[in-house]
Amino acid sequence: MKKIILIACILVSACSKSSLDTPEENVAPPAKDTVVVNLPKDSCNNYFFSVNTCPGEICTSQMNVSWGTKANTEYCIVYLMDEAGSVIRQAKLPASVAEMCTVYDGIYSKKANGENFYESARFRKYSYTLSPLESNKKYSYRITSYSMDSKGRRIIATSDTYHFKTAGADSWSACIISDFHSYPPLPGRLSSAMKMVETVNSYAKTKRGKEFDWVLHLGDVVAWGGSWSFWNIMYREKPFKNWMWAGLNGNHDNMTRQSDYSNKFFKYSTGVPLNGYQGEEGVCYTFTYGNIQFVMLNNEDMATSAGLSRAQEWVRKVLKSSIAKFKVVCEHYQWFYGSTGSTSQYSRWNDLFDECSVDLALGANNHIYVRSHKLNNTVYVQTPSSDNERGQDPIGELEYNQDKIAFRWNEGPKTVGALLMEADNSQITLTLLDRNAQVLDNVTISK
Repeated sequence: MKKIILIACILVSACSKSSLDTPEENVAPPAKDTVVVNLPKDSCNNYFFSVNTCPGEICTSQMNVSWGTKANTEYCIVYLMDEAGSVIRQAKLPASVAEMCTVYDGIYSKKANGENFYESARFRKYSYTLSPLESNKKYSYRITSYSMDSKGRRIIATSDTYHFKTAGADSWSACIISDFHSYPPLPGRLSSAMKMVETVNSYAKTKRGKEFDWVLHLGDVVAWGGSWSFWNIMYREKPFKNWMWAGLNGNHDNMTRQSDYSNKFFKYSTGVPLNGYQGEEGVCYTFTYGNIQFVMLNNEDMATSAGLSRAQEWVRKVLKSSIAKFKVVCEHYQWFYGSTGSTSQYSRWNDLFDECSVDLALGANNHIYVRSHKLNNTVYVQTPSSDNERGQDPIGELEYNQDKIAFRWNEGPKTVGALLMEADNSQITLTLLDRNAQVLDNVTISK
């Protein structure tokens, strides 16, 4: 059986368990008299949905690519390119390696103009691993889809160009952001967050002489995860084209407007590694970037003691076998409630983090930045909100955990903030920035 190869091509799909061993010959050639329509660039947006770059399991040599195409797509071609746009390799992916995705179809939602509607979302979902790649190198890629329309014409559409950088540098940096609850009727939420990403990037260029390398989000990036149009609009923003984004499932990403819940909304919106535990594959996952092992959790599966035990068993297994110098665990919910300092998820995880020598625990959700002292081996940090709308009232006196909490910050109900993470062979440094790129807090974890 002939293998379709991009570079030792491996399919890592959140929606499909198919293999790329599918023969290329299964894509039938068009009839000789078929009319071919090569769409102009500005007409192609409706042929690609939620294109995004995600981490591969080992980011020195792998990156995952995720996208949706029209239901009548016959095949796609992925072009891997260098930073200048010259094609290095290409792969032809028949529709049989994608899944017909319907999890968002018919969900009650809202349009950008405020009109109520039901999502019409039946599409082919591709997830694909680019591998092997060279370490510490900038790449770009684009995707071309081929489909037949109702008139029997072959339609060729080409996506925008997307960019990423592999791990492997002696030092690197990332933007950390969360809680921007993208909601098309209130576009200021998304624009505030995207502006904050660019603010962090400008700060990185000033401080380091180069832009950051990727983005880590800690959940609640859309208001209703069941609204496919929300994901699609968000992924068209420039920062999603310029960087790899590693993210996790927040409570808003996990819900619909009518309070139905499913981890499939996050799973089918991206293409993260499928190395999570049973039922959480493509939602919980782990990856390495440089000398850091990242473990990404789904709080929505940990509401019960049984769910928490499953998650902790998996985390223990991942971290005990890790050879990475630093270990970072990420979840959406907060470690402490920022307004008073009372304990939240810290009490559920601190013993395990001590046992597994976790260096950094990242959380979000509470919309108030909180950083702990180093507690045994671990520093606990939770991000502020970034949408300039959903914040909390100004924080008061610290009532609890005065011995554990080192710093808190928010701007009140309208908060915008994010962090720059810098890492090298000996340390991780986190810097909190406000919307004006003012440094508010920083912490360094050394080994």
